[in-house]
Amino acid sequence: MAERKFGDLLTDSRVNAVVTWVLCGVFGLVALESLLTGDILWSVFALFVAAMVLLPAVASSNARRLPPWEVVALAGLPVVGRAVATLQFASTVTSYLSIAALALLVAVNLHLYTAVEMSVGFAVLFVVVTTLAAAGVWAVARWVSDLYLGTSLLLVPGVPREEREVALMWEFVGASVAGLVAGLVFEGYVRRRASVDARLQGGEST
Repeated sequence: MAERKFGDLLTDSRVNAVVTWVLCGVFGLVALESLLTGDILWSVFALFVAAMVLLPAVASSNARRLPPWEVVALAGLPVVGRAVATLQFASTVTSYLSIAALALLVAVNLHLYTAVEMSVGFAVLFVVVTTLAAAGVWAVARWVSDLYLGTSLLLVPGVPREEREVALMWEFVGASVAGLVAGLVFEGYVRRRASVDARLQGGEST
């Protein structure tokens, strides 16, 4: 079976639009909850995910011109999980997954709404590289927040510099793994959809 591209698989159906708008409403609630609990950076991140999802609809003035809800859910589940996580480890893992899913959402939007065309295989690589870049930006954002907002997200008092540096390197390793997992999961989803479409078309032709 030839490798399929995003444009061959994604639609802007009414069901997709309804589910996607509901998910964006959930993102808004997560952003509000994070803001009320003092987690400003995560509130901004949740709003950014929602903005990435809704950008095509706003730009085209068409409420149904949206990414597929499956991709939005992949980005949204970690966002919600991060808001309700009580363990530090769970919170960190969901952060990585959200960044990877956001990179995947960027890849889909680039393919669907710009002149950029991506194969599914290239999108996997794109997600991994973009996730690493986003993890770096996220680290800088936490550092700036610690310096100017008085938080202790990265510069934790009492923790030696060497330990903080090792922890940060492990974060980049985790971001790489999360990006690879998200990309491979999406690749499997795309290929499964392609296989289903092929069977349906074969059934209609008989």
